[in-house]
Amino acid sequence: MLASLRPYLSTAALALLIFYFGYHAFTGEGGLLQSDKRDATLTAKAAELKRLSAQRHDLEVRAQLLRDNSLSADLLEERARSLLGFADPRDYVIRVKP
Repeated sequence: MLASLRPYLSTAALALLIFYFGYHAFTGEGGLLQSDKRDATLTAKAAELKRLSAQRHDLEVRAQLLRDNSLSADLLEERARSLLGFADPRDYVIRVKP
């Protein structure tokens, strides 16, 4: 009986390999059925990139204003007050717990 199936063993092994790789091509981590998840992740990452780019631009502008050649008095005063904890006598100070 085994001798009569011997010619088909290589074909069966090849068919099993094709089925295995085909199954994982559809359902694996990078498979075709995971495209919705990839699209959602791409959308979330694009929104995060946009937010971080805006934040970086804001920080670059603030850093530019603190440089020696273009010092902004208002920004310098704001940073000194926040770091040192000082306030102008005419300011209203509202303390909140962090």
